Amino acid sequence: MNAVVSPSTAADTRTALKFITCGSVDDGKSTLIGRLLVDSKAVLQDHLAGVQRQGETDLALLTDGLSAEREQGITIDVAYRYFNTETRKFIIGDAPGHEQYTRNMVTAASAADAAVVLVDATKLDWQDAGLKLLVQTRRHSLLLKLLRVPSIVFAVNKLDAVADSTLAFAHISAALAAFAAEAGITVTATVPVSALKGWNVVDAAAEAAWCGYSGPTLLDILEHLPVTAADTALPFAFPVQWVEKFSSSSDTSQGRRVFWGRVATGGVMPGQPVKVMPSGQTATVAQVLDHARNPKTVQAGHSAGIVLDREVDVSRGDWLLAADEQGRALEASREIRATVAWMDDETLVAGRVYWALHGHRWVKAKVKRIVHKLDINTLAEEDATQLEPNAIGHIELALQEPIVTLPFAQSRALGSLVLVDTASHKTSGALLVN
Repeated sequence: MNAVVSPSTAADTRTALKFITCGSVDDGKSTLIGRLLVDSKAVLQDHLAGVQRQGETDLALLTDGLSAEREQGITIDVAYRYFNTETRKFIIGDAPGHEQYTRNMVTAASAADAAVVLVDATKLDWQDAGLKLLVQTRRHSLLLKLLRVPSIVFAVNKLDAVADSTLAFAHISAALAAFAAEAGITVTATVPVSALKGWNVVDAAAEAAWCGYSGPTLLDILEHLPVTAADTALPFAFPVQWVEKFSSSSDTSQGRRVFWGRVATGGVMPGQPVKVMPSGQTATVAQVLDHARNPKTVQAGHSAGIVLDREVDVSRGDWLLAADEQGRALEASREIRATVAWMDDETLVAGRVYWALHGHRWVKAKVKRIVHKLDINTLAEEDATQLEPNAIGHIELALQEPIVTLPFAQSRALGSLVLVDTASHKTSGALLVN
């Protein structure tokens, strides 16, 4: 059996791949990352000696850095690690599997190019051809789809601990394929691994065609995955993060204010007309600076400093948008329909008011209506009046001030918001604009 692998043949392997590991608790995520680090020789000997337990190396300790994580043997916060091979650099985020820490997984996935979903074979009734996947496996996979993570890889782990690894992998991979088809999830690959033994992670299993599989190793797959493409085809949009007032570098800014941030969509060049939101003022781009203060045209995904041809009122949180000759730009709205991944400990009900963060802009948002709730098990949309912690649903929001959005399916930057509790300041929900 071969993995179903469909990475882009034109993948840019010169750029570091940001990927996360996720799945249910104790599926072996931290151990898998430890194995990748050790077998790719990215761990120093003194660091490796520090994770010895009773004469054996505990690979999970290479990522579990919090004392609570080491005491309980679980991952709580997202731990980032870096390593590289001869062909590529990687940034790994080890996301927690506990339902209680789903918010941390969402945070990590929102900026990921790929995700490896671990599936523990020993937790499933692998002898049953119609086996059911764990709820958290389904939830994390659905969240990855909602967050537009481009590449999703299923890694069936702990196959060294079952009596018939070939049968187990066949049944589990079939269940994953059926679930993905039902949920509309595009799967890049499904691969058998043993993170503990190191089989099929960096090096191929010692046993030929282990689990009836003769495809590439997990690392081989990761080395050929594409990075997230920038939204360069969309109109220019730029969230202002910092205003540099009357810069001393007058040779580049002519003494005018420089507006710094990262281009969200499109590109920016001198002579381009822009509209400032929410004020509605218009101006023309006089100069564009890159991160090193060199004059340069800047595309989406890169940082820029923008100097306008005249002094207009622009503050942190404002947006600069591409405008036509009549000063028209993308329309702003106070009404939003969105999919929400609810991460607060308190139930979401209609009528509640939260802070909504869009780019770097804060605006009050009232929940007008809860439209549907997604059943994780059946994938059916159910009528609902509230959303419990870790639920996924559809809601309608009324904003205190208009903001410019696009559907999340078109733009991650313009189509995403974060809801924050006004009293506790805790992150309450991740919104994806419909």
